Amino acid sequence: MTVATDARPLGVFDSGIGGLTVVRELMRQLPGETLVYFGDVARLPYGNKSPEGVTRFSREICAFLLERDVKAIVVACNTASALALPALVAELPVPVVGVIESGARAAVARTKSGRVGVIATASTVKSGAYAAAVRALAPAVEVVERACPLFVPLVEEGWIDHPVTRQVAHEYLAPLEDHRLDTLVLGCTHYPLLEGVLGQELGAGVTLIDSGRETAAAVGALLAERGLAAPVAPGGKAPRHALYLSDLPLAFTATAERFLGRALPPVQVVPVPG
Repeated sequence: MTVATDARPLGVFDSGIGGLTVVRELMRQLPGETLVYFGDVARLPYGNKSPEGVTRFSREICAFLLERDVKAIVVACNTASALALPALVAELPVPVVGVIESGARAAVARTKSGRVGVIATASTVKSGAYAAAVRALAPAVEVVERACPLFVPLVEEGWIDHPVTRQVAHEYLAPLEDHRLDTLVLGCTHYPLLEGVLGQELGAGVTLIDSGRETAAAVGALLAERGLAAPVAPGGKAPRHALYLSDLPLAFTATAERFLGRALPPVQVVPVPG
């Protein structure tokens, strides 16, 4: 029996470059897929924008990606996943996957105590999107959310294993100890780079959920189920990925390669879609 395949690229977008941690997981788990990434650096952060504004930005970026004939779109941005995903799913002609439901589903599957924590940016915590996603799957699960805004600049500064970062992690996570959590969702695309520091602070009894890792797995399952997975390239030829930005920040390459964990594909700066 012939298995259906689709050689078109997979679209991914974020408000900046944090979504490259999701791209890293997609590259690792789905090495045959070609990726087209858009980072809306010119308009970040999305966290202080209105829901209407975030939805408009997301629609504009998705239109840009669809012009590049993508077969599915990954919303690698927690804020856009929280605020714009329902509209995108309803309106777009291709499947759309966000990072929040994948992380919530993994947390529900792995918690044994029924007590789950979520750390994220202030805007994501304020949206309550992770708590709502967990409770939709398992109403009895207790969800404790904690905003950790300083983690983002620390990661972008490259202070991944630094005394300051460890101290900040202690200050943020210490209040969670009273809740006796056994599972913690890393609800920001920057946070997986701090997995080592967070694991040391919380101890082996707490399972860390990388939403990007779980999203990549969900995307792989969706592509296989719908006959959209890429065909095997002849001779094991590597895909030619594309990276688009709406602006080029200072020291971009070093920071982006830290997120991606490898050399960058060609970078193109394009006008803000719309």
